[in-house]
This record gives sequence, structure tokens and C-alpha cells, in this order.
Amino acid sequence: MQVRLLGTGTSQGIPIIGCHCPVCTSEDPRDHRFRTSALVTVDGLNILIDTGPDLRMQLLRAGVTRLDAVLYTHEHRDHTAGLDDVRPINFMMNQTLNLYGLPRVMRALHREFEYAFAEHKYPGVPTIALNPIKPEPFKIGDVEIQPIRVRHMTLPILGYRIRNFAYITDGSFISASELKKIKGVDVLVINALRKEEHYSHFNLEQALNIIRTIQPKHAYLTHISHHLGLYTEVMPTLPENVSLGIDNEVIEVP
Repeated sequence: MQVRLLGTGTSQGIPIIGCHCPVCTSEDPRDHRFRTSALVTVDGLNILIDTGPDLRMQLLRAGVTRLDAVLYTHEHRDHTAGLDDVRPINFMMNQTLNLYGLPRVMRALHREFEYAFAEHKYPGVPTIALNPIKPEPFKIGDVEIQPIRVRHMTLPILGYRIRNFAYITDGSFISASELKKIKGVDVLVINALRKEEHYSHFNLEQALNIIRTIQPKHAYLTHISHHLGLYTEVMPTLPENVSLGIDNEVIEVP
């Protein structure tokens, strides 16, 4: 299984127009991040997690020409606004793209992209199908997907476990029972917005505490804001099995 971190940044992201902080003015490409998204390739399937506003550039940069499904963590626009950019994939594959997420998230997508579901569609609109799911295991082809209940401040959202890989973004709380579902994965991707505490996202210390609980072979931090600091300054402070995520980084999962 292979995971590509299409984006590891936030809407408070990198670079911010007019910001003169060290991260936003950095010439190190590892400090330049698109909004958070990931592509999981497993058993010949390309499963995308979230469709943020930067999706077009992410897919072009990664050379993606096939998508078999999209998993949604939640409905906030920095995780959904790029959905229309799956159109070229539709054209190349000539088939409907299935979307999966909580019923509330599917309703939000239907509302925001209503033209894609109209009875009489305008030619060329994305061909997509909504699949509401419960936080219970389900399959895409022969690949089992384990949703993980996560809280984003007070909003219930989902993380996902796919075999020995788990992906959590925008979390601020995960119960002990949900952590058990991902304990011992080989690779964990988890959000760490900044060093200071935040009302709706894990900060660095909270993310590292979860990593210590899960004990993955390696963890990658995502949903990083410019407040966390420069890559070259933060990396030496992290445990040996933890890395700052880098946009377009490819991770091999045993």
C-alpha cells in the first residue's frame, strides 16, 4: 500500500499573502503546503481523502489520472471545495466517482454542488454518487475501510483506518475506545496545527501524546499552520519516529 500526502497545510496556511513570518517567506519547499488531502493506493484502487480547494494542482503535481473513491472527513470547505476538479478524472475513466462520508456531509455536498445532481444536468458536470456511511467498517471493492470517530471541537467527524494505515485530520478529541481501533498501525497521519493550544485542533503536544498511545512505526504530522515553525527547526525536536508531513511525499505502508 502506498500513501501520498497531497497536502499537509491549512487555510491558515503557507504562504499567507502579506505575511512576512519566517515560514511564509521560506525558500525551503518543505515549508510550502497546500490544504490537507491524501491519496491511498491499495490493491489497484486510488482512494482519495478529502477534496480541498487546491485539489486541481495536487492532482496535476502527482500525475493522478484515476480515482476510484473519495472518503470525506467532514464538510468544511477547506476539505470539500475542490470536488468539481474531479471532472477530468470522470472524462478519462468514463465512470461515476463514489463519495463516502457521514450523512450530514453528503447532504452538504449535495447542497454545495447541486448542479451535479440536477435532473437535467448541464453537459460536463462532474459525475459523482453520494454514499452516506455510518462509523462502521465498510468496503470499497475488497478493501475494508474502518471509520474512526473524531471530534473537531463539538463537530463529529471521521478519521479512517485502511489496513496498517490511519489518517486523522482536524481532530481535537478522540475517545479511548476509538483510539483502540487504530492502535499499532504501521503508519499514522495526524493533525498538529501549532505549538500553542487551539480550541478545535490538536496542537503539537496533543498529537505527540496520541502518537505515544498508538505507537505506530512512524507518524506524520499534517494540517500544519505557519505558527508551528520552519521544517528545519521543528524536525530536530520531534521523536525519532515522527516527521513533519511534506506535500507530495510518498509513504510506503507495509
